[in-house]
Amino acid sequence: MKDTTPLDQGWSLHHEGQRLPAAVPGCVHTDLLAAGLIPDPYLGTNEPEVAWVDRRDWTYTRELPAHGSRHERTDLVFDGLDTVATVTLGGTRLGSTRNMHRRHRFDATGLAGELKVEFTSAYAEAERVRALVGERPNSYPEPFQYVRKTASSFGWDWGPTLPGAGIWKPARLEHWSTARLAEVRPLVTVDGAAGRVELHVTVERTASGAGRPLILRASVAGARAEAVLDGDTGVLVLEAADVALWWPRGYGGQARYDLDVTLADGADGADPLDARQHRIGFRTVELDTSADGHGSGFTLVVNGERLFVRGANWIPDDTLVTRVTPARYRHRLQQAADANVDLIRVWGGGIYEQEPFYDACDELGLLVWQDFPFACAAYPEEQPLRGEVEAEARDNVVRLMPHPSLVLWNGNNENLWGFRDWGWERELAGDSWGEGYYLGLLPRIVAELDPTRPYTAGSPWSGSWDHHPNDVDHGTHHSWEVWNRQDFAEYRAAVPRFVAEFGWQAPPAHATLRRALPGEELAADSPGLLHHQKAADGNGKLNRGVERHFAPPADFDRWHYLTQLVQARAVATGVEHWRAHWPHCAGTVVWQLNDCWPVSSWAAVDGDGRRKPLWYELRRLYADRLLTLQPADRDGAPRIALVNQSAEPWTTALRLRRLDADGRVLAETAVELTAPARAVHRLPVPAELLPAAGSDREYLVADADGLRAVHVPVPDKAFGYPHPEYELAVRAAGDGAVDVVVTARTLVRDLLLQADRIDPAAAADRGLTTLLPGERTTIRVHGLTAAPTAARVRQALFCVEPA
Repeated sequence: MKDTTPLDQGWSLHHEGQRLPAAVPGCVHTDLLAAGLIPDPYLGTNEPEVAWVDRRDWTYTRELPAHGSRHERTDLVFDGLDTVATVTLGGTRLGSTRNMHRRHRFDATGLAGELKVEFTSAYAEAERVRALVGERPNSYPEPFQYVRKTASSFGWDWGPTLPGAGIWKPARLEHWSTARLAEVRPLVTVDGAAGRVELHVTVERTASGAGRPLILRASVAGARAEAVLDGDTGVLVLEAADVALWWPRGYGGQARYDLDVTLADGADGADPLDARQHRIGFRTVELDTSADGHGSGFTLVVNGERLFVRGANWIPDDTLVTRVTPARYRHRLQQAADANVDLIRVWGGGIYEQEPFYDACDELGLLVWQDFPFACAAYPEEQPLRGEVEAEARDNVVRLMPHPSLVLWNGNNENLWGFRDWGWERELAGDSWGEGYYLGLLPRIVAELDPTRPYTAGSPWSGSWDHHPNDVDHGTHHSWEVWNRQDFAEYRAAVPRFVAEFGWQAPPAHATLRRALPGEELAADSPGLLHHQKAADGNGKLNRGVERHFAPPADFDRWHYLTQLVQARAVATGVEHWRAHWPHCAGTVVWQLNDCWPVSSWAAVDGDGRRKPLWYELRRLYADRLLTLQPADRDGAPRIALVNQSAEPWTTALRLRRLDADGRVLAETAVELTAPARAVHRLPVPAELLPAAGSDREYLVADADGLRAVHVPVPDKAFGYPHPEYELAVRAAGDGAVDVVVTARTLVRDLLLQADRIDPAAAADRGLTTLLPGERTTIRVHGLTAAPTAARVRQALFCVEPA
């Protein structure tokens, strides 16, 4: 049987004549941080102080003593080298690498001595390749499209510039004889309760194993198959008679089965040579892009069920990606699931994530939309890049395809759009830019290796050049005029078929800012906060977003609350509008779930893992049942929408009230309504319940089954809000938690307890809440190290105030 020797210990990083202890997996930045040789680039304005690291070459070494293996062959395997490296062992050059996104295997049979991995600066490699293939346009002033490395490590409009180097995934020696399993590729399908696995296997043989009959065995869900393998490839088919389906969260369970594959020698297969195990799930997935009277759709269909996707975009959870542990993956993805997210899009400026990410998605029922790593740039198609792109695509399609959560391959992020709209076509003047990858190479690889899953050429993409790449009536759409130039109310101007990116910025939690900007007096324009704002005119857009709706904030605390409130309101405006138009619109994927460092960004969970008000709002917006009041549409009447994504009809008593700002009920009605399963029930607001047009006093409230929607007909700064008055009580709730009980004496709009202001470790169980006079809410706070006083809690409470 194959033996494996991990190579995770004994490494050194060479730095100015020193040998520093090095972690594998790891990277240069984390090793230098551990040695105290660089400041933390995530704190204050330290980031530029470590820029020298990225311009240098680096060497990792360790001793590899002679191995007394009984096997014929020893391979040195690196699951990931970041990025341009030469590998030598005992003075013998084994090979070189230039791609972070693929695995590398070298024949190290009989070799021992010093194992050396010499990394060339990614900048040096990018500049070398650019000189070979010529200049190409991109959206950022960094040469990331010339090297197969995480694009966002070169900096993004939410991330720092830290394109370092290192052995970023596990390394090992594999000792084997006769033959090994080089590739195991399961095509998993299901028909009713009958599961089928068509198992494609490739083996690599030693000289003694050439032409030798081998036994290939596999089993799954009680089904078994066996075959004699004379060549280097073989196919086994397993038919499982009665399997449970794997479903997305909210639609059913996540049944998974162990697929065991064994390669053996001997006439009876009694001598095992190699083995693999995958955890698979049986489910079908289709992408319906058929034409209709409104254009062409983009609807995911899993096990025959048409889905409105409730998604979030995912970026690398740390720019120093080796710090993301399996536990951290699980925690962050649990946060997504707890916000009722059912799809994660792995965005194309990042990486193919590591195995624990997809394992957690399988377990949690989170669908995965996987981008190939191309984003916001024209990518040359010449060598040496083209061969690397093909090798990495083949490697990762085979690596990831056993995961049932993976439902879609996507060719790129915004590059087809960029070619059409951002001046690239003229600038390129006929040079290659990636179209051959997205419309040729990648779909061909997916069709060959993983025909069980759909592929789309890009996001956004309308399906063909017959339509604009970002056409709202065809395929996927990215909505960035809102935020960049328009108010969030403009989300209601269109109903795209599928919104794959949209969002609004806000700063991180207060405690995150305090940690990341030590000693700084916080202000919207303080040096550290501006450094942790990477978007072009980011704070200008934040301020304009606030000023469209609210009076200018008097201090930082008020600015912080209002920017987070506007972020939540912006996303709510889009999601409520688009969900109310299911099935014409078949999904929203908010930009973005997470952050890679402490930064002002579009994220719902900040760089320290704290949940912003947007996270709580997503939990409401993405729940199976959503109640929304939509402002006047073309026929002039505001509408109520009951959105029901559950499997059962939703029958509820809807209560509508028209109120005055002082709390008086001006009109009221109650009606019983039913929204069918997986459907939307829309109806106009009765005329007598409509607030007077342009009124600065009247507003509308809808309540149903504990859900609430509020419609104010004018901007908040024009509405006659009373000065908010409420009573406050703080009570012990057991297990160190406390209940904060707020009783409103006036209208209290968008009440928010920022629990991290009480204690950095504290978190509340709810976000923005609107109370009418006389109503009460209880906010439970966990994670406190000491019981807070009412005065301390009051300092952490915010709500909308009169202009």
